[in-house]
Amino acid sequence: MTVTAQAIPMLSDNYSWLLTESATGKVGIVDPAEAGPAIAALEAQGKGLDFIFLTHHHDDHTGGVAELVAKYHPVVVGNGADAHRLPKLDIAVHEGSLVEFGAAKLRVIETPGHTLGHISYYIADGDILLPGDTLFSLGCGRLFEGTAAQMYNSIAKYSELPDDTLVCAGHEYTASNATFALTIEPENKALQARAKEIEALRAKSQPTLPVRLDLERATNPFIRAKNAEEFAKIRTAKDNF
Repeated sequence: MTVTAQAIPMLSDNYSWLLTESATGKVGIVDPAEAGPAIAALEAQGKGLDFIFLTHHHDDHTGGVAELVAKYHPVVVGNGADAHRLPKLDIAVHEGSLVEFGAAKLRVIETPGHTLGHISYYIADGDILLPGDTLFSLGCGRLFEGTAAQMYNSIAKYSELPDDTLVCAGHEYTASNATFALTIEPENKALQARAKEIEALRAKSQPTLPVRLDLERATNPFIRAKNAEEFAKIRTAKDNF
């Protein structure tokens, strides 16, 4: 029994994630920005849709929900504390909630910073982290609502997860993030190697995600920040980059 995650490109640089649970065949989609690419991915695999998992309320993560609900009638899961600005929820979750997804479970991690109601999902059966816009490869989300300290503490919650966890983030920002990260740690050999890998992948229009969490721990300046103050300085530098 395990869960697999497949990236579905949406809009200009979004990724929604198609989740499949092998024991029961249950299917979920995380943060559908638009319905068309999601429907195409489902039809290509001959599948319906059982769940929609939402990380936060922004339109580029929820824009396809209404059409998908009308077509497939999936169970919609999201943060109960943010229900007033999310599509209608069937399951309202909070920190530590376990959502049954076939024979697997998604654990909810509250990760405020990008928005105050942002949540992430971790799936032990598959070692998958769905951080939405909290964590990107070599970056993190902008602080639209929360503080740097909140975002630092949110990302710190991922420290308990195994090294082989696959980070399935919400955007393809990795190339620009690499350019910035090298200004923070220009001598970081792992980062230099990752930057070359990213350049090669993007030259072939291939995704840079998912990425293992141990690689992010070795290369992502936001994970590597020693405290909230250092994190805030790096975030401000990125905002002005």
